Amino acid sequence: PFGNEFEGIETSDTSRSYYHLLISGVVPRPIALFVSSQSKGGVVNLAPFSYFGAIAHDPPTISIGVCNKRGGVKKDTLRNMEETGEFVVNIISEWMVDSANHCSGEFPFEEDEFILSGLTKLPSDLVAPPRVMESAFHMECKVTAQHEIRNKSGELTATNVIGEVLKFHVAKPLLVTSPRLKVDFDRGFRPMGRLGGDTWVKQGDTFDLLRPNVG
Repeated sequence: PFGNEFEGIETSDTSRSYYHLLISGVVPRPIALFVSSQSKGGVVNLAPFSYFGAIAHDPPTISIGVCNKRGGVKKDTLRNMEETGEFVVNIISEWMVDSANHCSGEFPFEEDEFILSGLTKLPSDLVAPPRVMESAFHMECKVTAQHEIRNKSGELTATNVIGEVLKFHVAKPLLVTSPRLKVDFDRGFRPMGRLGGDTWVKQGDTFDLLRPNVG
């Protein structure tokens, strides 16, 4: 639809930031999610991340990109993951987006974002960090790998955390068990996604498109 005219942008210019270009072009990013984690001392952290995706299903595996704070300081979520090797992913739906956004503030380490956002803790079964009751889809996870991301100056700027899903929790009205185990979007899941900047996106119209039957 745009013809063959493109603007090429190489990333070798370290004086420029490519953050807004990346997050506005890689869209919609799947559901800026809640990651709940807990330190060895029992301090609970809850924060949304949009550098996130499912990367495998056998075993179920997800990836989360955790960027450092200003000054190269690790975020609380990453500190907790490294301490305990556990975390919970809680998918955000439309009815809880304001609470989710509130948790994106850079609060002190000792602050409990569950209390600040008014969200409700649910005990997990296999890991220590709690789940978010208001979320319709939870994944209890263990860390299986980490990969450090460094910029062209050699500074550590982010960490890619790989986690294996140990247990799913799905709101019963959304769960389909036959013929395939899945979440039914048409039953009120209403998941949220992120576009560029401060822009979020709601679930819109959906349609099925069958894959080609080759051979």
